[in-house]
Amino acid sequence: SSSSTAGGAEAADAMDTDAAAPAAAPAADANGGPAAAAAGLEMAPELVDKLSKLRDILSGKTPIGLNLEFLYHNNKADLQILKNIKGAVDARVSVAHSATILANALMHAGTSIDTFLRDNLEWLSRATNWAKFSATAGLGVIHRGQLQQGKALMAPYLPREGHSGSPYSEGGALYALGLITANHGGATQPFLTEGLRASSNPIIQHGACLGLGLAALGTNGEEVFEDLKNVLYTDDAVAGEAAGIAMGLLCCGSGSDKAQEMLAYAHDTQHEKIIRGLAMGLALISYGIEEAADTLVEQMAREQDPILRYGAMYVIGLAYRGTGNNGAVQRLLHYAVSDVSDDVRRAAVLCLGFVLMGAPEQCPKIVALLAESFNPHMRYGAAMAVGLACAGTGLREAVSLLEAMLGDGTDFVRQGASIALALVLVQQPEAVVEPFRKRLAKSIADKHEEVMARMGSIMAAGILDAGGRNATLALRSGSGYFRRTSVVGLAVFTGYWYWYPLSYFLSLGLAPTAVIGLDSQLRVPKVELACNARPSLFAYPPPVTTETSKEVAKVEKAVLSTTAKARERQKKKDAEKQKGDAAGKAAGMDVDEPAKPAAEGGAAAAA
Repeated sequence: SSSSTAGGAEAADAMDTDAAAPAAAPAADANGGPAAAAAGLEMAPELVDKLSKLRDILSGKTPIGLNLEFLYHNNKADLQILKNIKGAVDARVSVAHSATILANALMHAGTSIDTFLRDNLEWLSRATNWAKFSATAGLGVIHRGQLQQGKALMAPYLPREGHSGSPYSEGGALYALGLITANHGGATQPFLTEGLRASSNPIIQHGACLGLGLAALGTNGEEVFEDLKNVLYTDDAVAGEAAGIAMGLLCCGSGSDKAQEMLAYAHDTQHEKIIRGLAMGLALISYGIEEAADTLVEQMAREQDPILRYGAMYVIGLAYRGTGNNGAVQRLLHYAVSDVSDDVRRAAVLCLGFVLMGAPEQCPKIVALLAESFNPHMRYGAAMAVGLACAGTGLREAVSLLEAMLGDGTDFVRQGASIALALVLVQQPEAVVEPFRKRLAKSIADKHEEVMARMGSIMAAGILDAGGRNATLALRSGSGYFRRTSVVGLAVFTGYWYWYPLSYFLSLGLAPTAVIGLDSQLRVPKVELACNARPSLFAYPPPVTTETSKEVAKVEKAVLSTTAKARERQKKKDAEKQKGDAAGKAAGMDVDEPAKPAAEGGAAAAA
């Protein structure tokens, strides 16, 4: 046990990084076959055991299992916060209801704890149609990392032969299965492929496409691509959008020639949703390829269709992610101030966050002027750019810029500022986060606040306590490489602007804030460590009490104009009376005693 290392955490990081992608592929192909391989080579038993352990580390099974144990046993999510949110929002307002379900999913991401949902089944059942799809997908975030048990956990909701359930919950369950096994979906891929082929319902196809894209992330499989393409060519808006995103996830970072095929179909279809899905897919294919994406950017940036120009901004952002490339920054700034479409301008400013991920301290300086723009879309983009670039850093400049935007006059800018500030402050000391927590609680409880801003506050509350208050947004691994899964997850998450179910992609960016030490047998030894930092630096926030929650929930009473006028008149009368009394005393006059009852009588008569 003296040889304890941070092997588990390091291996978990390595699984998601760009650098580890080539090494991870053979491990995924050979998943589950170490014994057979060993038998063929006739190895000694101790070597078979070592080979098996090595495969488990490289395939991610060991580190993911250790992280699951950590998140489950150390979950400190405060259910009272969720109860307060549930009590403050009207369940009939679908946006706020769905945001609360998302907040719960993020708070319990990877912990496998779904107590809140079990305790509020009647409230949860009010989710209908796509809200039901999202609620089911939320289970995938809660059970993320359950590679062995994932299918069994989702079984009650998954499509079954001879059983016709709600297509929304079945589609959501397939999406959830993708979220559970994201980037490690070798075992679930055949099941998701079968689910996609077996159904002609666009809602189930939508969930199956997203799930398959996540499970097969970056594997570039030809057969899976053909299946997704067949769904795309049905030209259904709902299924086609998911197929476009899934194609990008499948070929993520490959710079594949398939991009031209996708672009050609984007020209042929009339559905905006499909074009938007393909635009995001093209950006994902261009992930990290830098100059190799320039031709595609030129093609898309000259398009008449603003959705494809919007896609071009994401291509620049993801192709040059974290490089701080001067040319890429200049191009994005150029489109941010010159394009005629608000969507394109917003995306251009937002994608500065991806380019500047490598040097987060630069981002607030570059977008500071854009954050004061007259155009609210650009202000939203500036807030999100800072949130993405500075995620998990707690950078002081970023916090001060975003705090100023929390009082913006436009509801969706306040929404973006809340989400971005939560991204920056996740896992920061409570002394820094507490004022923001109070502000969120006040915004959520305020019945007069616009729904969009309240939605942002609810999402922010979930992000702040992500993973049972034990997870942060990790854009880089411990060894300094960018975690592809995290960056891709954040990129697709920003698409929640058009399609709320995509907000669950944020969970891909979460990583436990634990250093896990192991002995030579890959067991966690009992070790005591001395820590010289003051406990408040890393202490969990104190639990919210019901009293404070009631105090926060107080709403100012509306005062009618007639009441206000009556009060003003009364004030004037009182003031005149006081003046008269003062004048009488100054003159040394005696006040008539009988006048008092007369005045009272008059008042009574008037009443």
